[in-house]
Amino acid sequence: MSSPHPTSYDDTNWSPRPATAADVEPVAELKAVVMRPDLERLGRYDTHRVRQRLRDEFRPAHTTVIEVAGAFAGCVSFAPYKAGPGYYIEHFYLAPETQGRGLGTTVLRTLLARADAEGVPVRLVVIRGSAARRLYEREGFTVESEDPIDVLMVREPAVPGVRQEASSPAASAISAVPTVRKPSRA
Repeated sequence: MSSPHPTSYDDTNWSPRPATAADVEPVAELKAVVMRPDLERLGRYDTHRVRQRLRDEFRPAHTTVIEVAGAFAGCVSFAPYKAGPGYYIEHFYLAPETQGRGLGTTVLRTLLARADAEGVPVRLVVIRGSAARRLYEREGFTVESEDPIDVLMVREPAVPGVRQEASSPAASAISAVPTVRKPSRA
């Protein structure tokens, strides 16, 4: 029996769609599952709080749902950065069964290409000690600041002001999703 999730991902076997208000509960549940190990390690996991913070912060207009084989597989928010030029990535969660096979890299590179085309930086917060930090560092993010819980990372544009075209229908769709939020902790 084959898995509905491929062994690796490229621009052809996943699809983005704009989030709707109805996506808040699946996204809140995914956040609770994905963030639990890191939050428990830091002594900050609270089953209600982790979901409620997502509900309070969820903005469908800036969020893309990621689907694999037509099923919900994750989400990412890509919004203008409130404290300066550029974008802010937030609520980037992938279902555990899709992790480690390139989907996160593919989605992230799609977002970074959009910022590169505009010649602007991208920021995000990762929890201290999170394995996700390796992905961000591989894609050029560096530490801007940190505290005992969060690490604010920034990636400057790879080729400032040089327009690049999206390479696939999935990349075009995620790049077209409208994108204003402030960094927040889990």
